[in-house]
Amino acid sequence: MRRTARLRIGAALAAAAVVIAGTAMSMTMAAAENAGEPTYSTQALGTNLSIGAGADGTSKAAGTSYGNVIDGNASTYWSPSGSTGRISVKWGSAQTVSTVVITTASGGGTIGNWQVVNNDNGSVLASGTGAGTITFSATSLKKINFVITSASGTPRIAEFATYTGTPDGSTTEEPTEEPTTPGDPGTTTPPPSSDALYAAPNGSASAAGTIGAPTTIASAISRISAGGTIYLRGGTYNLSSTIDIPPGKDGVSGNRTELFAYGSEQPVLNFSAQAENTANRGIALGGDWWHVKGIVVEHAGDNGILLGGSNNVIERVVTRHNADTGLQIARYTAGAPSSEWPANNLVLSSESHDNVDSDGEDADGFAAKLTSGSGNVFRFCVAHNNIDDGWDLYTKGDTGPIGPVRIEDSLAYDNGTLSNGGQAGNGDRNGFKLGGEDIAVNHTVVRTIAFENGKHGFTYNSNPGSMTITDNLSVRNGERNFNFDAGSSVFRGNTSCDSGSNDRIVGNSDSSNQWDTGSNGSRCSAYGGSLSWSFNSGGTLVVTIGGAVVDL
Repeated sequence: MRRTARLRIGAALAAAAVVIAGTAMSMTMAAAENAGEPTYSTQALGTNLSIGAGADGTSKAAGTSYGNVIDGNASTYWSPSGSTGRISVKWGSAQTVSTVVITTASGGGTIGNWQVVNNDNGSVLASGTGAGTITFSATSLKKINFVITSASGTPRIAEFATYTGTPDGSTTEEPTEEPTTPGDPGTTTPPPSSDALYAAPNGSASAAGTIGAPTTIASAISRISAGGTIYLRGGTYNLSSTIDIPPGKDGVSGNRTELFAYGSEQPVLNFSAQAENTANRGIALGGDWWHVKGIVVEHAGDNGILLGGSNNVIERVVTRHNADTGLQIARYTAGAPSSEWPANNLVLSSESHDNVDSDGEDADGFAAKLTSGSGNVFRFCVAHNNIDDGWDLYTKGDTGPIGPVRIEDSLAYDNGTLSNGGQAGNGDRNGFKLGGEDIAVNHTVVRTIAFENGKHGFTYNSNPGSMTITDNLSVRNGERNFNFDAGSSVFRGNTSCDSGSNDRIVGNSDSSNQWDTGSNGSRCSAYGGSLSWSFNSGGTLVVTIGGAVVDL
């Protein structure tokens, strides 16, 4: 599942002597552009890490953009909607940063107090007043915040430059507080930025929600403002009630509310106290614009996570040992019309395994079924050892067609058999079940692997639609590797090896496919060994068969 990534950098070059084309040159901040702020002179710092990165913030004034602070163009800028706010630079993988250079544009208010915050764990790296060059201890992070806590008027931030190096002999803004390492014995960690709260297994609902006085998950959710971050400390949270994020408890477009594991710690939400019951989910996410990352949800009495809102991201999450599907995309409210079904959600680099219900026929790894809207995507995900299917996209006549789902660069294996060897006669045991009840839905499945599932690898399951099935691999599944008995689906570049029975293909298929019609095609020589997989540091799924990386 490893693919070559190409980074497109389209930064404009500024004519002024500021951060240009990724390199910090000698710079003097003109008093006319920074009235009342100190003047700084810096030597070359190396590559500006912000060029080609991403940006977001708490709010933006009309006519401004978050991206203006990372474009290398001093004539464009971001402003908050008021006098205070957060602007952030973010990367897909961790970067080491020790210097920030904040450049302001003319005509705006003067920055008063600010904090530089490591968004990954909420620690304050530096604080002070005014714009200019800010240095702190080298820190590895994926997102850094510049938080303006006071200003005269509405400030204009032209550039938020970030560097690994520090200025040699330059005058830098001294932080008014020492940067803090979370959990460092004998230090007092400053409170989180205004849009962050902390929860811990031993947290109290009435606690302040700081790193030193953590609150509970439920209390943090009730208090967090749109676009804020809740950090979950590591350890096991023993819970008996559903963690509910109701409709209306939303983030905002471009600034999702975050529910994140703290740093590299592992929060485990354990719902063993719940009885098996359809009302007993682990997390019920009905809000929009949330980002959930780095948590484990286990032993819930129904779904580990019910994803009932829209425009959410679920990343690096594990759902396991739940009494129904690990993560299911379906409506939050019973009877909600299709216009309110969850849409445009991304499930990313996540794993779901060993989910099993008492009747052995409903617990899948992942599902977008019955009442899910359009635009939902699964990417770099793994479903294995679930009692029913790896993925279930079932439709019913009672509720009508669901929205098209996209599954890409993902893996389903050993579904129908639990990790402990347990099986149930009622389970369907497919890798990817793509329909139900003769209702046409045009799903897309690309660069995805079905390996040694109990029944079919990929099955249309009575979906007569026109699905796109491209560049997939199916190996040693119990019955058919590919089972498509009807419809007008388009098949390109698929490979089938050692199918339990000959593949059945109805639709538009050409010679780019290698089906199992009683013997293997030439490509199968690469897929004869055992399966292994992992996520790389960037979250990409890497699968090997027989020790060789699968590149579809």
